[in-house]
Amino acid sequence: MSESIISSKHLDLYYGDFQALHDIHLDFQKNEISALIGPSGCGKSTFLRCLNRMNDMIDNVTITGSVQFEDKNIYAPQTNLVELRKQIGMVFQQPNPFPFSVYDNVTYGLKIAGIKDKEVLDEIVERSLKQAAVWDEVKDHLYDNALSFSGGQQQRICIARVLAVSPSIILMDEPTSALDPISSAKIENTLLDLKEKYTIIIVTHNLQQASRISDRTAFFMDGTVIEFDKTRKIFTNPASQKTEDYVSGRFG
Repeated sequence: MSESIISSKHLDLYYGDFQALHDIHLDFQKNEISALIGPSGCGKSTFLRCLNRMNDMIDNVTITGSVQFEDKNIYAPQTNLVELRKQIGMVFQQPNPFPFSVYDNVTYGLKIAGIKDKEVLDEIVERSLKQAAVWDEVKDHLYDNALSFSGGQQQRICIARVLAVSPSIILMDEPTSALDPISSAKIENTLLDLKEKYTIIIVTHNLQQASRISDRTAFFMDGTVIEFDKTRKIFTNPASQKTEDYVSGRFG
């Protein structure tokens, strides 16, 4: 039986007076890939950012309800946000490596955490880049600027940067939408390997991608979760007509 690692309860989010999320209850299992699907503007990315408090950076946002991670409410006042975001890492839609070397990108969070031993750093860099399936392409160029690589390589370097600090959960906001099909396929294969050690929650517009790589899928519409179930069921026998209409391409 899988165990839950992070869950939201009665989660509402407002931008000023506009309610963007309505009473979201979702429960994510360890070592699974969960996909969040739905039309543009339906709240998927907003919800994803609630899971490591990235919405805190936006003015005029009010969040009520709770997000429990390892049995603690991450919205409790005493939460250490640096520690939280180390545990729950994020990979964005556009590859966003820092404008310095591959090595310095991957070790960035480690150095902030006070790790200075070169041998330890070298070992983590190699391990993280291997886990992100980009080691063979960059191992002879570790001191080249990360921005000099292709978009797909940059995105895998960003995944390695998240992995280096040993997170429990990796959040991904459309991580392949800016990439070509070959790079996208490499990242999908990487994610399937990574779920043995990590829990992955991915926002995707690509329904084929959701059906290929995820164990469970949540369908969002107008800031609410219409349905959350095993991916096969969502795509072949959904409970809701709205889900059926969306996955069969009748709207969205």
